[in-house]
Parts: sequence; C-alpha cells; structure tokens
Amino acid sequence: MAPQVEQESLKDEMRNVVEEARMVIPGVQALFGFQTMAVFNNRFEDLPPSGVAAYVAGLAMLAVAIAMLMAPAACHRMSERGQVSRSLIDLSSRLLTWGMLPLMLGLSLDIFVVVLATMDDAREALVGGVAALVVFSAFWYVLPAVRRRKGKAVSARGG
Repeated sequence: MAPQVEQESLKDEMRNVVEEARMVIPGVQALFGFQTMAVFNNRFEDLPPSGVAAYVAGLAMLAVAIAMLMAPAACHRMSERGQVSRSLIDLSSRLLTWGMLPLMLGLSLDIFVVVLATMDDAREALVGGVAALVVFSAFWYVLPAVRRRKGKAVSARGG
C-alpha cells in the first residue's frame, strides 16, 4: 500500500515550523539556565581543565543553538510580518535543522562534563560524550535522511 502524502499550504507549513521550534526551544532554554548555574556549584571547582573547557564549549554551543532556533520567529516578525513566503519557510527550516547541530554538540559536551565530574575518569567521560553524540546524530540527522531517501524512492516509483 502506497503511503499517503498531502501537500501543505505555505501557511500550514510555516505553522508547522513554528510548532517544531516551540517544542525544542523551552528545553534548550531550561538547559542553558541550568548550565549557567553550574559555575556556582562547589563541585565545579573540582573539574579538571578539560572539564571546564568542555563546559564552556557546551555553554557556547547551547547559546548558538538558541540563536538559530529562535531566528525564524525574529525573521518572520521583522522581515515578513503578516506574510509567509517560500524563502522564509526554507530559511526557517534550515535554521531549525542546523540549529540542532550545536544543540547536539552542547548536550554531548554536557554529558562529558557530568560523567567526568561523577566518575572522575576522562576515558569514561569521553565514551559518554561520544555515545550521546552518536545517539543524537542517529535520531536527528541519520533517521530523517533515511526516511527522506525512502520517500524519494517511493515517489520516483510512482507511489
């Protein structure tokens, strides 16, 4: 049985982009807030230089992710208020897609820091951070790419 596919209007497509951003942004902002509080924790002072560097890099990655994930709303509000264009949807989709990359890196660095602080073993921390990076990559980039490829193969066959 062929999968059912329905084309969205520009308005519906933009609404979906906004909803997708609304799902991600609160979690990223909460994580950013928790991360900024970590420096005031006594345990933070016990981190080795590699842990502090990973923490700062992770915080920077989260800041970049927030900027990219919130940019579509700013672009719409400032450049196309009351309108929806294909170029705005394409830009917004790219920002959301690529904004997940610094989020993925920031989260993986956070996991590295947490494992380093709890296990006091750089190798285990590296394994934890890399494992997180692999999992996020698989679900956020590889799985969608595979589904897109399969969808193109189905539509090329005529359904």
